[in-house]
Amino acid sequence: MLFRRSLSHELITTAVGSLLILVSIVIAQRTGYLLQLAANGVLPNDAITTMLSFNMLKFMPMLLSLTLFLSILMTLSRWYRDSEMVVWFSSGLSIASFIRPILSFAIPIVILISMLSLFLMPWATSKGEGYKAQLESRDELSAISPGTFKESSNAERVYFIEGFDALGSQVKNIFVQSMHQHKLGLIVAANGSRYIDQNGDNFLVLNSGMRYQGLRDSTEFSSTSFEKYSVRVEPAEVKKNKNSIQTISKSSKELFENKDNANNAELQWRLAIPISALILAFLAIPLSALDPRSGRSLNFALALVIYVLYNNMLSIMQAWVAQGKLNAAIGLWPVHLVFLMMAVYLFYRRMHQLPVTPKMLTPNWLRIFTKAQ
Repeated sequence: MLFRRSLSHELITTAVGSLLILVSIVIAQRTGYLLQLAANGVLPNDAITTMLSFNMLKFMPMLLSLTLFLSILMTLSRWYRDSEMVVWFSSGLSIASFIRPILSFAIPIVILISMLSLFLMPWATSKGEGYKAQLESRDELSAISPGTFKESSNAERVYFIEGFDALGSQVKNIFVQSMHQHKLGLIVAANGSRYIDQNGDNFLVLNSGMRYQGLRDSTEFSSTSFEKYSVRVEPAEVKKNKNSIQTISKSSKELFENKDNANNAELQWRLAIPISALILAFLAIPLSALDPRSGRSLNFALALVIYVLYNNMLSIMQAWVAQGKLNAAIGLWPVHLVFLMMAVYLFYRRMHQLPVTPKMLTPNWLRIFTKAQ
């Protein structure tokens, strides 16, 4: 009882800390990427938080899988390092005694990963792509921020507004530059508003302003004052999603009902995430005691290599299934079998107190396969 309670408490504490660190890293990386898109005018500023939320939901299954693997590895490695394992082994426990409490800790997380991978991840992908398409369909006026210049998507117009009125329905001090038939046009107005006619066309209605027009390299310009001037705003065209995006945004039910190469590959990838998480949790038990005399960081380095190799092999096999190079009945299962056999082999050597070296974890055929890719 004391053994399980102590192990469970430290596993939970380590998992929470690891998850917070991983989530913080991903948030920082994705925020920087989205801010770069916003700075280039590709993404509106008000869409950063929403896109970040969808991205985090998509990455959550992989983050939980890595958290599970690292928390078990770090907890047991610390027990070996601080000689707590010697106490438990002296009391009659063996390394096999850790399987049941580790599985009790891992199975609820694996179930959560399964739910996220099969249902929430495709939903977040679909909603994210739909939201992105909605942003792309907005006209150039929707992305204008007060106090900044905004160029239209076709680079024919540049807009500037100083601010909004108290109700937010009127804009103040508007500047519009346009190019039409090699003539430069400048429009300034004291205020303006948007107008949608019965046909659904959008117009920017300017009040009390001046319009200047002339050749770019000429000093001759014509000027016209107006009380009301309307500028038609063209809606943006929505780009069609690529087939790969359409596949990953489908629900798991759709993938199961429509079985082609791409759908089979995506469905097997979603199933592979929780399966690999369970196998990695099982593998972390003997891997935590990997040659402790070689240094504290060796097992973590090898564990990271194994994790990256596992996911890369799954990605390669998924691509082969999607391209029709590999039968869907075989799918990604050989990769799971290889790493499960590796875990059983490491358990066997640890239970018989046989030394484990890094070379044993990368047999010749696996190194050849990796170099070939």
